[in-house]
Amino acid sequence: MNSTQAGLRYEIRQLAEEAFHRRLISGHGDGPEFNEYQIVYQGKPRHLPLDQAYLFLTNLLYRNSIH
Repeated sequence: MNSTQAGLRYEIRQLAEEAFHRRLISGHGDGPEFNEYQIVYQGKPRHLPLDQAYLFLTNLLYRNSIH
């Protein structure tokens, strides 16, 4: 894993922690592949590539901060 992926994974982990504490997701963690992150959303685990996981979490947090 290069430093860019490590930095992105760190940012995703921070976003996932925030979403978890806001009860927007019910779990998260490293995916089965090195370039994936698992997010449990609406009771279903999703294995997303890092860039998609980042976008998913930022959009989820944004949508729930304006309501």
